[in-house]
Amino acid sequence: MEIILKEDIKGLGYKNDIVTVKPGYGRNFLIPQGFAIIGSPSNKKMITENVRQAAHKAEKIKQDAEELAKKIGESAIEIKTKAGESGKIFGAVTALQISDALAAKGFEVDRKKIGFNTAIKSVGEYGVTLDLHKEVKHEVTVNVVAE
Repeated sequence: MEIILKEDIKGLGYKNDIVTVKPGYGRNFLIPQGFAIIGSPSNKKMITENVRQAAHKAEKIKQDAEELAKKIGESAIEIKTKAGESGKIFGAVTALQISDALAAKGFEVDRKKIGFNTAIKSVGEYGVTLDLHKEVKHEVTVNVVAE
């Protein structure tokens, strides 16, 4: 079943992408939740026209994402958390904690746009990917230290 995404969905696609999904997933989840519409020929024409008209806005959004990635640069984020003597932390470092740490440095990044290469469950240095735009991804170093 072909559908047109109305917003970014991790692992599936980005807004205005035409993707093929299983019929049950499309009819029972994506469409009722408002995440997608059916990929009919009239809807496809409508979306291509909207994309064409919004092309200059999309370019501005991409430039803003590139500027944010450049500002963040190679800066490392330090997160303090409770940890045991073996270095294992209680729980895990979440996207919300990383988003808050970035906000404290002056960078507003939505927690839904933060992806983990590996689960952060012990003290150390980790790589985290920020999905700022569908063409702009940025790698940030997260340093987890015990309190």
